[in-house]
Amino acid sequence: MSTARLGVLALLASTALLSSCATDTTAPSAMAQGSAVNASATTPASVDNFMLVDANLEAHELYRLTGAPAVVIVTQANGDAAIRGAAPQLKALASSYGAKGVEFLLLNSSLKDSREAILAEAAKAGLELPILMDSNQLIGESLGVTRSAEAFVINPKTWTVAYRGPVVGVGAALDALAAGQPVPASTVALNGAAIAFPERGAGAKLTYVKDVAPILEAKCVACHQEGGIGPFAMSNYDMVKGFSPMIREVIRTDRMPPYNADPHVGKFSDDKNLSPAEIKTLVHWIEAGAPRGEGKDPLGSVKHVAAEWPLGKPDLILTIPSFKVPASGIVDYQRPAIANPATEGRWIRATTVKPGDRQSVHHILTGWMSEMPANGQSSETRWRGSVGGYAVGAESNVYAPNVGSYLPKGGAIGFQMHYTPYGKEAVDNSQIGVYFYDKPPELMMRNVVVIDPTITIAPNTARHKEVAYVEFPNDALLYSAFPHAHYRAYANDLWLQTPDGKKTLLLSMPRYDFNWQRAYTFEKPIKIPAGSRIIANYTYDNSKRNPSNPDPTIKVTWGEQSHEEMLFTSLSFRWLDETAAKQVDSDARFAKTRLMGMMDDNLDGKLQKAEAKGQMGTMIAGYFDRIDANKDGSLDKAELAAAQALLPGRRGRAAEASNASRQLTGGR
Repeated sequence: MSTARLGVLALLASTALLSSCATDTTAPSAMAQGSAVNASATTPASVDNFMLVDANLEAHELYRLTGAPAVVIVTQANGDAAIRGAAPQLKALASSYGAKGVEFLLLNSSLKDSREAILAEAAKAGLELPILMDSNQLIGESLGVTRSAEAFVINPKTWTVAYRGPVVGVGAALDALAAGQPVPASTVALNGAAIAFPERGAGAKLTYVKDVAPILEAKCVACHQEGGIGPFAMSNYDMVKGFSPMIREVIRTDRMPPYNADPHVGKFSDDKNLSPAEIKTLVHWIEAGAPRGEGKDPLGSVKHVAAEWPLGKPDLILTIPSFKVPASGIVDYQRPAIANPATEGRWIRATTVKPGDRQSVHHILTGWMSEMPANGQSSETRWRGSVGGYAVGAESNVYAPNVGSYLPKGGAIGFQMHYTPYGKEAVDNSQIGVYFYDKPPELMMRNVVVIDPTITIAPNTARHKEVAYVEFPNDALLYSAFPHAHYRAYANDLWLQTPDGKKTLLLSMPRYDFNWQRAYTFEKPIKIPAGSRIIANYTYDNSKRNPSNPDPTIKVTWGEQSHEEMLFTSLSFRWLDETAAKQVDSDARFAKTRLMGMMDDNLDGKLQKAEAKGQMGTMIAGYFDRIDANKDGSLDKAELAAAQALLPGRRGRAAEASNASRQLTGGR
């Protein structure tokens, strides 16, 4: 996210959110309360925004539901007879009132219920609504939850609780709210199972000096320091306390830290998520009024300044030709080239891209070419290896030990520069720092991309899904994945499907954030048996509920600019039968199946006419009957591979596809 946008958020947070952190010990006078509500439970004066992931690993953000006439949240706990008994009534309510735009969600704040157990319970009890996993209990605490089967009817116009009580009173509450009438109180007792909140009120014992500053120094200061990417420096207690409402907001909505891999899936060596204990400590401390505590200020005692190069002085610095970014309009991709300053071939172990104007630079892609083009302009079709890459929010790319990418001497280095104007003219002077091995590594890093340039997203569509895959013909080890899309991307995930049909979820990003893009490095490389697929699913939100959506009324297709869309996941891997001394033709290995993986939407290993979408699909459709040699109405791998020979300009597109696999993460 740009510094300007974050600065606005900070100002809003420091005013509006200060009051919303407080809770009343009695129900607001405008809210009708049933006699069954636990007298010790607190009801918030307003319901603050939050984002939670449901048991199916889909994200739900409360304030995205602003346009709904009402939001109903019902608490749930596994094994509770009351919520099981209410399942038919909830289904009926969701059917009748859902047709009027009312949103229904279940909330599980039980500490004993795992994701797998929640899924099993939902199937057994017939609970068909999304069940949000409140594993840190922060949302249940802020709502004052005490029991399962308790309903909250929330008015999105004011974000206040219009009704709190048993499910039986929800229909009447919704009718009254829609009519602008007082919401009737319920006289039916709550009989759901009690839900324990052992850390409710824990903030009273927490202090900045003892509990909070160490977390901030370990997890936040690297960005929030002088010269860092963060919009403010966590330089002392006063600064942190001033921004504390904003800190609470971005933690509750899972915008910070900007590491979007869901903690329920997989383990990553570069995991930057806060632990559950750290999340609760920070939020509880802020809700308790952000007390300082006794002793010297841990952050104020040491001046933190961001290093010019986070990995130290580079062995080679590439300076990209400067470019003046206009204040507005669309900027075509810029493709400058420079002479390669390397006088000998060396193996790359890491790269760091330093954007000159961070707000305007969307991405930087690179490629080595054997000679400088006569016109001084780069061409991706001539690239033979990457010298680093960057997308918004990305960090340094560091290879695993003893694995590298080779940069030959001489020739030229080309760049693909994507700039996005932001209302102010700027000059970009970006640089790339390259770090070499002292001696050649034994193993070679490769890259391939899961890509689908045929995607089409209909207007005003909230959860549009697309899928693509890449098939590995030989045994490999997968090191990392770099998902990439644009403003309408909502979520994405990555699966391994082995030849026996078994599918394993490797990476889940329930909420994709265009402003923070990065590679996700697995704690241990993933074995990919020959014949396996790596499958990427993307969900797009082309509705007005997407605050980043440039225009929900248009059909969206694949395109280079941010107002268009992409499905692009770059995979860093190595072939198990390849070493640096004994290299293989990696692109050739994927050539026969690359096109199938782009367009095979039903994952059956064949291409039907209905799947031949987009510009490429249209060309194939024109030859479809001719290519379909066995006349079974579909194209298999061999037939589709033969079809590529008939497509105009096939060599240039094939080269671009193979080079796209390297661009973001620096593979050869």
